[in-house]
Amino acid sequence: MHLSQLRRWILQSPPVEWAISQLRELLMGALRQGPIPKHVAFVMDGNRRFARSHRIETVEGHNLGFEALARVLEVCYKSGVKVVTVYAFSIENFKRSKYEVDGLMDMAKVKLAQLLQHGDLLDRYGVAIRVLGERALIKPDLLADIERATEMTSRNGDAILNVCFPYTSQDEITTAIRSTVTDFSKPLPVQHRTFSESHIKQTLRSRHLSVAAERIRERSRSPSSRGTSDVEDSISSSTTLHPDSPPEDALLPGKQVDDADDGSPNLYADPESITLEVLNDHMYTAGLPPLELLVRTSGVERLSDFMLWQCHENTEIVFLKCLWPEFDLWQFLPVLVEWQWRQKKADEQERAVSVLSVRASRYNSFYTVASSHMVDFPSVGFQRCLPGLWRAALLAHAAVSILDQALERYGVDRSATTDVYGDMDGLFPIPCIVGDREADFKDLPIHC
Repeated sequence: MHLSQLRRWILQSPPVEWAISQLRELLMGALRQGPIPKHVAFVMDGNRRFARSHRIETVEGHNLGFEALARVLEVCYKSGVKVVTVYAFSIENFKRSKYEVDGLMDMAKVKLAQLLQHGDLLDRYGVAIRVLGERALIKPDLLADIERATEMTSRNGDAILNVCFPYTSQDEITTAIRSTVTDFSKPLPVQHRTFSESHIKQTLRSRHLSVAAERIRERSRSPSSRGTSDVEDSISSSTTLHPDSPPEDALLPGKQVDDADDGSPNLYADPESITLEVLNDHMYTAGLPPLELLVRTSGVERLSDFMLWQCHENTEIVFLKCLWPEFDLWQFLPVLVEWQWRQKKADEQERAVSVLSVRASRYNSFYTVASSHMVDFPSVGFQRCLPGLWRAALLAHAAVSILDQALERYGVDRSATTDVYGDMDGLFPIPCIVGDREADFKDLPIHC
């Protein structure tokens, strides 16, 4: 007990606090020198377990969890993270008792008020608060506070804080699909263009039929055709199209679904045009950077229906054993360093692929030169072809050596490059090229 009090007293002394702050700034500056994830998500788990382990009230454990959130937000925004998403309340929590749910709602209201009290943090980094989730499940008084918080920070555009409350990924995906279907069920706006293709066709056809009708009337003036003039006029007038009549292609099957108020057919978007980008635009996180890092505390290794759609093949998921109130820079720093190391390794592999592409182009050039020398072998004498074969062998050996050095340097598996660069082991099957003269070339240092 005395040692813990002494340790706390030493850490809270002004010299030690100043030294720790300087060390924190130094580490943050070092982090900014490398790549930083643009979008980080946190599952804040372990508040109640922390309260039980420290024999304090559950409400106090949640308050300490909010203080940890404030510390983590400052670390993230100072290091260069643009979007932070936190899992504050799940829709599944409504299955708990009414007393507990009401307590969580009241606590959320208090936390939101405390978050707004940290106005210096939000204004310093230009943070805009967004609440993601099913707002219809939120109490009216809490919803009013949420609206006021989002309105107060709506002018900030440098960084974003997404508070998922109440939220589940299944509900988000369902809502996105429902809104997509609603948008595709609306008729497309009809644009009346004077110089549209259909309008031009109608005008030309109308003029052509008008000229034909005039010629028929001129012929009808002769005595031999007067008897049929009325019938022909009626036929020509019935076949004449009005320039403002709807185009014929609008009446094709699959385009006309129903008629609008003005009598023109309604056109709808093709369901085949629904792509991954369309669904992304209907998610809560539409327009935000892709999720690059997801951290969950308390040692539980599951996502708990959080950001399932946003997690992709490049998202790094980290599970920490520390409880959320204990989470700070010293627990978050190793996570960021490891992410930077993995990102650097991925960038090196990407550069290795680009370098190998250049090597492959040289390899193709060498192979072309070698092939040009060997194609002429049957039509020339052996003595004339020998220098060409020798140069081709040297070029082939140089090409394979260059590729082997690049593969060894960047740690790329040689078998993984077979589909891209071909099978280099069978670069020059000399016996198939030289035929009966194979014995004359068996001593040549050719890489086969």
